[in-house]
Amino acid sequence: MTYRIACLSPYSEEVVRSLLPGDAEVEVALAPPPPAPEALPELLRDADLVLGDKRHRHRLDRSVLAVMTRCRLIQQPAAGFDTIDHRAAAELGIPVANAAGYNRDSVADWVIMAVLTLVRHGVEADRRMRRGEWPPGELVGRELGSLTVGIVGLGNIGGAVATRLQAFGCRILFADDIPRSLPGAEAVELDRLLAESDVVTVHVPLDDRTRGFIDARRLAEMKPGAFLVNASRGPVVDETALIEALEGGHLGGAALDVFEQEPLSPDSPLRRMENVFLTPHIAGLTAEAEARLLEVCAANFRRVLEGREPFNVVNGVTRRA
Repeated sequence: MTYRIACLSPYSEEVVRSLLPGDAEVEVALAPPPPAPEALPELLRDADLVLGDKRHRHRLDRSVLAVMTRCRLIQQPAAGFDTIDHRAAAELGIPVANAAGYNRDSVADWVIMAVLTLVRHGVEADRRMRRGEWPPGELVGRELGSLTVGIVGLGNIGGAVATRLQAFGCRILFADDIPRSLPGAEAVELDRLLAESDVVTVHVPLDDRTRGFIDARRLAEMKPGAFLVNASRGPVVDETALIEALEGGHLGGAALDVFEQEPLSPDSPLRRMENVFLTPHIAGLTAEAEARLLEVCAANFRRVLEGREPFNVVNGVTRRA
């Protein structure tokens, strides 16, 4: 039997073929570069397996999902799956799985780097040195171990961040809708976390409930001079409100890997701020994480072709009828 696999991510045909057993007859269909939403129904109509878009450019809504009558699994090669209408997929009997945890260590490493960059004025010091300045007396930093760090969301990544922070000896607070515990970290309500933390780092998935979750009100509740770190998804933070909090001096700075609109506009005020550390959605992008990601996708595709249930299913559908 020949299996048709459609890929929406920027992988080569060789990489996509490597995700299935070597003896499998595979037909690979690669998505054209966006914007080409009108091409998706034809591309996906006869696909047995779909590898989603890791860059979140293509959206699979109900109208597209409805034509995918042969699809046994949509495997999202990322932790986030908000570009897939997974509820509609469930109604249509299509399993949707993500790659939860594959980039846990990569993102956690980035967060520690970002926090240290903020509390030691790393970005500002570098920029001012490049301008020919020598301002040591103006860049007094803080020791991370002396600070309180609040983690919003203690899932895979939040937990890995907490474990790393423990080595620095800082006080760790966390807030999560799911009851959790972690030795050396204290569970508190969100309002207390915001009020007491010198650094707040956000690790929640993007959905209807968390869109704009860190809004103007919650930013105002943060400790004056505190730092905000976001490596989850851009729309979780109200970017306009964040810019106002930074420009007004309420926050001491921010580290951002994700943004409401990506790529970030060239004229965004964030680009001009000395106390803001910016990276282009690369927190989870390491060679090790990419290797784990492909392993997860390959394992799930093979499970489905062997008649077994996929893992990391996010919409409750374990097997297509």
